[in-house]
Amino acid sequence: MKDLRGTTAVVTGASRGIGVYIARALAQEGANLSLAARSQGDLEQVRAEIEALGVTSIATVCDVADAADRARLLARTEAELGPIDILINNAGIERVRRFEDSTEADFTDTLAINLEAPILLTHAVVPGMLARRRGHVVNIASGAGKVGVAYGTSYCASKHGLVGFTNALRAEYEKSPVGFSVVCPGFVTDAGMYDRWEEKGVHAPRLAGSSKPEKVASVTIDCIKRNRSEVTVNTPPVRPLIVLANAFPAITPFLLRKFGYTKSFEQVIAAGID
Repeated sequence: MKDLRGTTAVVTGASRGIGVYIARALAQEGANLSLAARSQGDLEQVRAEIEALGVTSIATVCDVADAADRARLLARTEAELGPIDILINNAGIERVRRFEDSTEADFTDTLAINLEAPILLTHAVVPGMLARRRGHVVNIASGAGKVGVAYGTSYCASKHGLVGFTNALRAEYEKSPVGFSVVCPGFVTDAGMYDRWEEKGVHAPRLAGSSKPEKVASVTIDCIKRNRSEVTVNTPPVRPLIVLANAFPAITPFLLRKFGYTKSFEQVIAAGID
């Protein structure tokens, strides 16, 4: 999809964090936006900002883990904006816990929002995209979807699943006009989960560094336009580390300790960040 002008895009988790930047970038490309999130006040502020950019935007209070909310979101989007051309599965939660201290809800909630909801939203929109021979789905995963980190069992499970889900879709629909991409940000400053860490004095490992949310948004647009498969948004040294960890999984715990990842997550637990 080279030209996004006049397209209809759904962005989940659009009231704050990375979702706001992705919505803004889509609007600047001329896409009309259907914004979804659980926070009504913040969502309305984003909708007003998006409309000021000269496109049409609607805001729907939606818990993506709820089937009725998902159905209402999609039905309203098609009724008011038209057929859905772009789906950005961005809504997500992160629970940093020791595995033995985690509750059942930590796992069920994380998997429902981070993995099940994107799968079911995608399942709902793809038939229409295939029929119109036009469409793209971008799943916002994480570097934790490429390498499992200590104290992130539920989050890593959900994001690994999202990466695998996207890759499976690309294999199945390789010859179709509908595209699928997964974006794997690392530590994103000024927005999202890592922003809360920084407020509490927890910083990313030096090797990992951090990225700006504008970069994640730019990569997302590029994925749609060029049908890119999988993009890791992080500092260059992280990419060979991911390759090494996946090629030699036995040494992954050592690498995570050596380069400070495990320490950062321990600091999150000590700071009581939720």
